[in-house]
Amino acid sequence: MENRMDSAGSRRDEQVWGFAPVAAPGARVLVLGSMPGVASLRQARYYAHPRNAFWPLAGRIFGFDPGLDYPGRLQALQACGVALWDVLQACERPGSLDADIRGDTLVPNDFRAFLSVHPGIARVCFNGAKAAALYRRHVLPGLDGISLQYFELPSTSPAHAAASFDQKLAAWEPALKV
Repeated sequence: MENRMDSAGSRRDEQVWGFAPVAAPGARVLVLGSMPGVASLRQARYYAHPRNAFWPLAGRIFGFDPGLDYPGRLQALQACGVALWDVLQACERPGSLDADIRGDTLVPNDFRAFLSVHPGIARVCFNGAKAAALYRRHVLPGLDGISLQYFELPSTSPAHAAASFDQKLAAWEPALKV
């Protein structure tokens, strides 16, 4: 990320861009974050921060080793009918905190096109409150006629320490299993 100045002379970070979705043709559940954090962006991997609980949770729920290499984890998740993506395609955000996403720079992903390619998706699970709020505000109004189940889940980010691993597991397990 490079820094630049806006017209008022304040420092602004260049836009960060998210990843392509990871989804097998038979996906039934879509897990949505807001935008990958710095560690994930650097490694070009979903949930790459070593203290992010997503992979340990998914491994426990679906019975795969969360220590598998990244392609192995993605394959295991897809075999369980779970797809990964983010609400935002791009935004300006210094650091990794969702609270620092600049609201005037949001570019949501094209969910109407994604869902037309993946018609089996019946459930959307939000990885944290910010992902749910961004989706409701910037995506849902454009999805008239598409009926989905929605689950707002506790964030797996290490920044969300208010819930223990077991509390997160209790929320995530019934939401991910269709």
